[in-house]
Parts: sequence; structure tokens; C-alpha cells
Amino acid sequence: MNTSVFILQLLNGVQYGVLLFLLSAGLTLVLGIMGFVNLMHGSLFMLGAYFAVSLHELTGSFVLAGAGAVVATVMAGVVLERLVLRRLYQRDHLDHVLGTFGLILILNEAVRAVWGPAAKSINVPPALSHTVTLLGLPYPSYRFAVIGVGLLTAFGLYLLIHRTRLGVWIRAAASNTTMSAAMGVNVQLLNLSVIALGAALAALAGLMAAPLSSVQPGMGEPILIMTLVVIVTGGVGSVRGAFYGALIVGVIDTLGRTMLPLLLRELVDRSAAQATGPLIASMLIYVVMAAVLVYRPQGLFPVRHA
Repeated sequence: MNTSVFILQLLNGVQYGVLLFLLSAGLTLVLGIMGFVNLMHGSLFMLGAYFAVSLHELTGSFVLAGAGAVVATVMAGVVLERLVLRRLYQRDHLDHVLGTFGLILILNEAVRAVWGPAAKSINVPPALSHTVTLLGLPYPSYRFAVIGVGLLTAFGLYLLIHRTRLGVWIRAAASNTTMSAAMGVNVQLLNLSVIALGAALAALAGLMAAPLSSVQPGMGEPILIMTLVVIVTGGVGSVRGAFYGALIVGVIDTLGRTMLPLLLRELVDRSAAQATGPLIASMLIYVVMAAVLVYRPQGLFPVRHA
């Protein structure tokens, strides 16, 4: 096995894990605080990417497109919360699943109607279009930027949750929503704030992913599945769990898909390795999730209660 290839794929795994963290941080708060199963979260990721594409075409600026995409996605999330989600909070989880799945279908068709079925993309910003040499290996600077944005976001969330009044409300509601309401916390406003925060993080993830993959209708569903795997692995309601869980899932998935076929070539013939390697690799993260559910059902990094 080539050490250089391993290091590059490890960096790719970290970069993928950072994108998963941006999505899973908001969704794990919704699940942990509100007990609300929001399958629509992946659609906010899709909307963020599409808003970024349109604004980038208008302004030519990646930064302005990103800021506008976050604002527009937050507004969309707030409108959907006021019109639809709020009516589902007090119902059981099956209603949550059915209601938000319906929103997925509606938003996918709305995107097709507005932007068309063809895939779109954003070019990497010129300032980040070069490569950076790390340990003698070239690596795209944009992917380093994605990692940096994710780490800064993680630090910002830490400060928000542990150093602000909103963070106190979030931690209190995560422990006991009923008692928090009895102590004067505006739970309705808190729920809206958590949905808006999740929408902002999903839009940021969509923006950062747009130059790396195609922007197309339905792009939110595959990454939503990965996000749920992250949340189960890290611990529902735990931002810390979302961070470490995302890195674990991202690295395992990336290394499994790239390195496992190479390892199998040492054991079986090339054709068999190419046929079975991707199949086994695609199951790795689900095997890890199943093991976590069996041996540590609360997740690897559950919420810390005072």
C-alpha cells in the first residue's frame, strides 16, 4: 500500500467528515432538544447549494453567494417551521417522518420546477484553485479550506452552546424540555432558533459541497442517510458526538472505498477484489453503526448532563 495514497485519502476522509458534521450538528440538536425527526434536513442542504449556485451566477463572488445562500436557506427553514413543522411537534414520530418526507418530495419538485432537472455546479474560487504541498504531497487548497471552515464552525458552536444564554437554554432543553418551559424558557422560540441554526449549517454544507459535486434535485437524501449514521454513532443531541462521529464515519467510508479493494488484491485475484471491494466498503459504516447500537446504544460521545 502506498503511504502517499493513504495520507491523501485520509485527508479526503477528514474533509468529508467535516461536511457531514455541518449537517449532523443541526439535526442532532433538533432530535435531542425537540425530539423531532426532521427528514427534511437534507433538503435544506440541497436548497443551500442551489441558492449558492444562483447567487454565484448573479454576483460572481463565492463569499457573497455563500452569505446569501445561508440567509435564504434560514428564511426557507423559518417559513417551513412556522407553516408545517410547528404543527407536528406534539404528534408522534410516525407523523414527523410522514410530514417531513412529504416536504422532501415537495421541495425536490420545486427545485426541478425552478432550476430544471439538469445538474449544476460552482467553480472553485480562484484564490483556492491551486494545490498546497503537505509532507511533500500536493493537495487541493479548497479541500483544506473546507476542513478549516468546519473546524471554525465547530469552535463557534462550542462557544455558542457553552458561553451564551441561548446555549444555556439549549443545554437545559436537551436535559428536560418540560422543566425548562416551567422555568421560563420560551420553548417555541427556542425550537424556531434551533431549526434556523440547523438550516444555516445545512446551507453552509451545501455551499462548501457545491464545487466538489454536482448540484441536482434529490441530492439531500443520500447525505441525509450518512448524517443519521453520524448521529447514531456519535450520540443523539450531542454536538461533540456529531463532530467525532462525523470524522469517524467520513474516514471509515473514504478509506474503505479507496483502500479496501487494494488490500483485497493481496488476498484474492484482481477481478474478485474489484467486484467485492466496493460492496464490502459500502457496508462498513453501517456495520460500525450496528456495533455501536449493540454495545453502546447511547452513542460513543453522548450528551454530558450536569
